[in-house]
Amino acid sequence: MSEPVKVTVAFYSATGNVTGLARAIAAAAEKAGAEVRLRRVAELAPQAAIDSNPAWAENVKNIADIAEVTPDDVDWADAVFLGSPTRFGNVASQLKQFIDTLGGLWFQGKLAGKVYSGFAAASGKHGGNESTLLALYNSFHHFGGIVVAPGYSNEVLFANASPYGVSHFNGADIDDTTLAAAAAQAERVVETAAALKAGRAALAS
Repeated sequence: MSEPVKVTVAFYSATGNVTGLARAIAAAAEKAGAEVRLRRVAELAPQAAIDSNPAWAENVKNIADIAEVTPDDVDWADAVFLGSPTRFGNVASQLKQFIDTLGGLWFQGKLAGKVYSGFAAASGKHGGNESTLLALYNSFHHFGGIVVAPGYSNEVLFANASPYGVSHFNGADIDDTTLAAAAAQAERVVETAAALKAGRAALAS
């Protein structure tokens, strides 16, 4: 019997929207048969900034039990999800700082050949989710990764209306359509990683 696909879902979230997406993706990946590590990115903002926003302070408390991501979590995985809120249409500095710690693995070629996918959240409908995901994918290309975006591969993903990755906007509760799209993206990533893993095992035998 083949080993399950190993998936790391790592995210940075301020007010909790990306947290919600990360939990949904991790749960769907597990349901699809993967071994999953859900990890949070270390917070860099000063405590005064966090305390100034009740939703931010509440989210910090809610994710305290989730372990902080390390480069080992990426090295371990066959597939990696990274999630970020938009910051002027770009990746949050907290997540970028973590990505920048992966240079040692990159230099050793240990980031290449893995499956990667992303997810994002913004406060407004046109707040930069797609540009944030495309910016995130720049790093995946440098890794030598295999980027698996959801596309419009089924009706659920078509309804979410983002071929780049599941995303949420407006700060309200994440709706069922978006949660279904998160699950579909997770399933697509696990399926692709499993096929790659099986194919490589067959070639090596």
